[in-house]
Amino acid sequence: MAEIDARLREEVHLLGELLGHTISTQLGDEFLDKIERIRKSAKAGRRGSAAGAEQLTSTLGDLGDDELLPVARAFNQFLNLANIAEQQHRVRRRRAGEPEPFELRVFDELLKRLLAAGQGSDELARQLGRLDIELVLTAHPTEVARRTLIQKYDAIAAQLTALDHSDLLPAERERIAQRLQRLIAEAWHTEEIRRSRPSPVDEAKWGFAVIEHSLWQAVPQFLRRADQSLQAATGLRLPLEAAPIRFASWMGGDRDGNPNVTARVTREVLLLARWMAADLYLRDVDQLAAELSMQQASDELRAQVGDSAEPYRALLKQLRERLRETRSWAQQALTADVAPSAAVLRDNHDLLAPLQLCYQSLHACGMGVIADGPLLDCLRRAATFGLFLARLDVRQDSARHAAAMSEITDYLGLGRYAEWDEEARLSFLQRELENRRPLLPNDYRPSADTAEVLATCREVAAAPAASLGSYVISMAGAASDVLAVQLLLKEAGLRRPMRVVPLFETLADLDHAGPVIDQLLGLPGYRARLHGPQEVMIGYSDSAKDAGTTAAAWAQYRAQEELVRLCREHQVELLLFHGRGGTVGRGGGPAHAAILSQPPGSVAGRFRTTEQGEMIRFKFGLPDIAEQNLNLYLAAVLEATLLPPPAPEPSWRAMMDCLADVGVKAYRDVVREHPQFVEYFRQATPEQELGRLPLGSRPAKRREGGVESLRAIPWIFAWTQTRLMLPAWLGWEQALGQALQGGDAELLKSMREQWPFFRTRIDMLEMVLTKADANIAALYDERLVEPALQPLGAQLRDLLSQACAAVLELTGQTRLLAHNPETLESISVRNTYLDPLHLLQAELLARCRQREQAPESPLEQALLVSVAGIAAGLRNTG
Repeated sequence: MAEIDARLREEVHLLGELLGHTISTQLGDEFLDKIERIRKSAKAGRRGSAAGAEQLTSTLGDLGDDELLPVARAFNQFLNLANIAEQQHRVRRRRAGEPEPFELRVFDELLKRLLAAGQGSDELARQLGRLDIELVLTAHPTEVARRTLIQKYDAIAAQLTALDHSDLLPAERERIAQRLQRLIAEAWHTEEIRRSRPSPVDEAKWGFAVIEHSLWQAVPQFLRRADQSLQAATGLRLPLEAAPIRFASWMGGDRDGNPNVTARVTREVLLLARWMAADLYLRDVDQLAAELSMQQASDELRAQVGDSAEPYRALLKQLRERLRETRSWAQQALTADVAPSAAVLRDNHDLLAPLQLCYQSLHACGMGVIADGPLLDCLRRAATFGLFLARLDVRQDSARHAAAMSEITDYLGLGRYAEWDEEARLSFLQRELENRRPLLPNDYRPSADTAEVLATCREVAAAPAASLGSYVISMAGAASDVLAVQLLLKEAGLRRPMRVVPLFETLADLDHAGPVIDQLLGLPGYRARLHGPQEVMIGYSDSAKDAGTTAAAWAQYRAQEELVRLCREHQVELLLFHGRGGTVGRGGGPAHAAILSQPPGSVAGRFRTTEQGEMIRFKFGLPDIAEQNLNLYLAAVLEATLLPPPAPEPSWRAMMDCLADVGVKAYRDVVREHPQFVEYFRQATPEQELGRLPLGSRPAKRREGGVESLRAIPWIFAWTQTRLMLPAWLGWEQALGQALQGGDAELLKSMREQWPFFRTRIDMLEMVLTKADANIAALYDERLVEPALQPLGAQLRDLLSQACAAVLELTGQTRLLAHNPETLESISVRNTYLDPLHLLQAELLARCRQREQAPESPLEQALLVSVAGIAAGLRNTG
């Protein structure tokens, strides 16, 4: 077993001691002793001590109702502190002889490989400058921690950074320890769980806060480093306007199944983005105006400001006034319909032009060292974030558009659109898209649902083009789904091109994606409205929930291959939008490996993907961590573009077809066909209770019903809490097991060695199986599941065991993750704190189900804290 790094171990120990002191101060030494007894017995139990396991169960079982909440909070807080220490360890100062982390080396090493492979310096620099990577921040999956706690956790991380110096004086070290003690006490005395759900506007503000407090610093640092790497490798520089990675958002635009996201909300979020952008640039420009006091300037700059003694300040003050006017207008527009004045910034060129003029003048006058400081950082921000911070996507279910069209055609006396076949729909839609007259008369009074669809389209038409990303159609299944949105947008007054993006989610939809796009690209007039790449979104979460990860992953791969082929035939650029979740069960996993495992040709300098919920915080919540992850995205997309993976061999395809067929049947036999499954799921997991956790603004269900009505997020979240992790592996045990027993071991091993797609799937499967724990899942069954349903739980745990055995046989290891001892040790250490939370949660679920609890009762609060703690310990929720 690998040892945890000594510095990391010391910091975890320090944070644990400070937390213990805080608990002791409030609840006494006796209570702290009880916490320590629980921890030690959990550790002994994990090492195989029957006495330790028995003592753990006994101690937790003897807790009074009034002790359950503070015990849950103690272990929850420790796991959060361990996360902070571990995250900070990734970006800590490197001592002499210590290598840089992989995340920072990867881009430099890639440039060397590309040049060695014969890539020309000019073409390499050109391709890097043209990269179009967009990370789409989404809030609808779960972010358990409250924003106020996240801010305290960030402050703790900052103190750990301050502590990471070997030359600190004793007094300096003591001051840092005191500050850490205060911050941990503040966190301990702050409620972990929100009292109410956040609104969509709250979610958008949370997204803006990530930009303000982390990405605003990380982006120029990341681009500065990429520029230096490119210059060192090729002698060339990144263009000033280069923005290989930009950001978009669904927060305030994703109305699919969320009645709380309205046209009014979308308008408010767009205005808040403009206000926040102006405010952030004002801070930058104020700093630049203070620093750029030089007198020498180019003729071009002096032509702008006249005979000024301080020309740079004069120009920046003009920009500052426009930014103030922009911020003031956005503030007023939030409450009243106020037209912007001529001074309000409307185009990003108006922001970039004065900054570029200052930059060029400084270089022309021999002051390049000044130009390449904060001014260059501001330019990089302006190129990346623009006037709107993050482009807002709009998403709506295709059924809402079809219902609106039905109401409209019925009102016009044309019949019911919903009852027409695809040919009739396309004929009507094409005719109306070409027609110059309005479709609807001024006196048309739609129903509330249709009025909301039309109001959203009017907001899209009214918003500046640069403030919006794509209009995504969930549950798309036909070419008419795209044309219907284009017609509704036209009717709302949109006269500019906008990407209308079908999202293919289920297994059947993915298999049908190619024919739909083929038909769409062949329609008369459609190409004229395209104006850019054909964007297609691939749904990972719902396809995995529908068919299991074995079949879903292969369907996603095949759909992308087919879309690449069709767009090449139609001579249209393709932009694939990957709707990846944060967990393996929702198509998540390490982004770098996932990008490099995409089909050849599918990442051609363009890449768009969602970043969700708590993964935004883990990957982009701190500037140094964000810089590492941006570096990974840049390297992966550049490599996938210039050194794409090989196409799969025919024998590999045949094997994947077989694995997918077996996997989907095995998955659906349990999830859809087993008569006891739904009831077992609801008894064995906290699925029902999760509906009461105020996580996001969106309801947990799309509609009433069983498992099929659940969103993919709570579906994964519920199984994660019990450590069965079922959706992430169910189906693989049969698929791999049959192939191995059928004599295909060598073929599977060659696929894993030579095909990045298959290797990545097995690696992610191995990771989730390592986090799964059949013994913990069995404890939930013993406490919560009625005897008649317990055999199903035993059957599922047996399938889990089969999945583990199949992966071990395929990888040739004696233990899961044996090749990654550091991660294995990290998981092992966390289990010491997770085990009590799991046992506690099972006990709390039993007590809450036995007697009705008020939402704010100590038992209910303890239950929700246990949910948050387990999510923190496993570092993933939905």
